[in-house]
Amino acid sequence: MASIRRDGDRYKVEVFVNGIRKSKRLDTKAQAKSWAAQMEVELGKMAEGVSATHSFADVFERYANEVSETKKGAQWEIVRLKMFSRFSIAAVKLVDLRREHFERYIIERLAAVKSSSVNRELNLMSHCLTQARRWRLMSHNPMDDLKRPKDPAHRDRRISDREIEMVLLALNYAEDAPVVQQQQKVAVAFLLAIESGMRAGEICSLVARHVDLAAQTVFLPDTKNGRPRSVPLSKEAVRLLQRVQPWCDDGSVFGLASGALSTLFKRGVGKTDIKDLTFHDTRHEAITRLAQKLDVLDLARMVGHRDIKQLLTYYNKSAAELAAQLG
Repeated sequence: MASIRRDGDRYKVEVFVNGIRKSKRLDTKAQAKSWAAQMEVELGKMAEGVSATHSFADVFERYANEVSETKKGAQWEIVRLKMFSRFSIAAVKLVDLRREHFERYIIERLAAVKSSSVNRELNLMSHCLTQARRWRLMSHNPMDDLKRPKDPAHRDRRISDREIEMVLLALNYAEDAPVVQQQQKVAVAFLLAIESGMRAGEICSLVARHVDLAAQTVFLPDTKNGRPRSVPLSKEAVRLLQRVQPWCDDGSVFGLASGALSTLFKRGVGKTDIKDLTFHDTRHEAITRLAQKLDVLDLARMVGHRDIKQLLTYYNKSAAELAAQLG
């Protein structure tokens, strides 16, 4: 039902449909009647789980404010959601959104980024659509039957001893010199990652109260998969942690943010002739090395993999290395 009444020199119109209320002030009674009729149709659709006015961009914005903000990776997810709004798919009304819109988006994005990046973007869009249905803004799933691009083969980058030496040299690290510079701490973090399999963010989050050098363990209360874990340390890993003592006044072991670590590491690698090396490649190297010391279940627990199949992504021993073991 719509009610229209005079409000000063304008007309106030109110529409109430199935528990949903909207109101607006307009200059003429004719405008008020027209707006009321339009709203009654749209609110009727919303009551049925469909919005005729919301665009995909509206969902991106609401998702960023209400969902992304609650996640650990909120900053980068919000950046990605804002980036989506630059593309034509963002302007499409939810009620009109179809598979063909996503197919065109895939073609456009593949011209700029890898298929793995496109699939990550599609995953986030899919989460947005799921939430839009929960918000009763739409009832269909336009990504049904969407053919996604194939992900490239898993990265199998190993790090040679020579490359380790070059990185340490570029970061001004030496075993016989004290660790005082930030880049030298990055060098220690690099070696610790290879020794323990910890991620960059996990290493940067280490605090003194969670490190037990006597028991050779560190506790990680907040990990990528959302589950805390304790990581056993080798004697070499303990030695590396001792190299950055005394620890920071705030209790942080390295006193480095993961972004700063990444920047300093890239800068160091850039001083060498090493090609295609990232800090995360230390995880491949670490898991491949640790697999020679631990059985599969122990290794999965140490590096935080709940699915043992995940280890295959990071276990990258070469055929030549396997042949040498066979004798």
